[in-house]
Amino acid sequence: MRINGDIEINDNLINQGEAYSRDLVQSHYENFSVAARILPRQKRQDLYNIYTFCRLADDFADNAISIDDAGSKLHNWELSLEAAASGDVNDPFFNALGNTIRRQNLSLEPFKRLLQAFRLDLIKNRYATRRELSDYTHLSANPVGTIVLELYGYKNSDLFALSDKICTALQLANHWQDVAEDYDRGRIYIPLEDMQRHGVDERTIADKDANTNFRALVKDEVDFARTMFAEGKDLIFRVNGWLRLQLGLYFEGGMSALSAIERNNYDVLNNSSKLRKFDKLAVLFRSSLYLFPRKIS
Repeated sequence: MRINGDIEINDNLINQGEAYSRDLVQSHYENFSVAARILPRQKRQDLYNIYTFCRLADDFADNAISIDDAGSKLHNWELSLEAAASGDVNDPFFNALGNTIRRQNLSLEPFKRLLQAFRLDLIKNRYATRRELSDYTHLSANPVGTIVLELYGYKNSDLFALSDKICTALQLANHWQDVAEDYDRGRIYIPLEDMQRHGVDERTIADKDANTNFRALVKDEVDFARTMFAEGKDLIFRVNGWLRLQLGLYFEGGMSALSAIERNNYDVLNNSSKLRKFDKLAVLFRSSLYLFPRKIS
């Protein structure tokens, strides 16, 4: 036990919590852990701690026995977050997360926005417009980019705005890959107005009928996500060091996911659009180019 200001630091609990985060990420989330391994050890561990917080909270919503049960767990999760930030917690994981938050001077607001998104998942499973979906990604995706920027010491609102573009685009790419899986969970993220414009209804998704109208709809959504990636890309060149590489991985990974959907002729109902091994190697190679001062197209 040691003292830092008014906070008692329990290194043993922190070490236990860090080990828990590492094991969870490395055992279940291969793509994230592979990408994180190229980062310096402490940054990697901080990201593991943050990701574990997000992943477990998301699981509360996805695996809820009931809305009340999940709501209660998320409420307690938020209380533990606040306790962790103040150093008043005995749980090993939250000791590790609190150490990251205090040492890196991270804001709690983005974490709390993420919890709002998970609460929204419990009661909302359709989105009428792109504006409404954007309001959701403001809670579910954009806070992650804010946290990552703060982790590297960036707190510029202009950078946050660019980050929001990339994070929203990443979330959209993930949704368009997982249309069938999300439907099985009772959720449709494709805006209903877009479905109506293309003559697609829920029965099309339920029947896995990747007809011409459906594929045109998905192409429209893929093109929209690409536009958002392009609007946020300058963020990569306005940061330095390892963060430039990390953001390059996010950007290139998301763009490759969209290309995988295109490669399957936009049939995300019957074909997997997950990245192949070659795709992942290409993402890593292209991301490494961002470490050099010149821009790449």
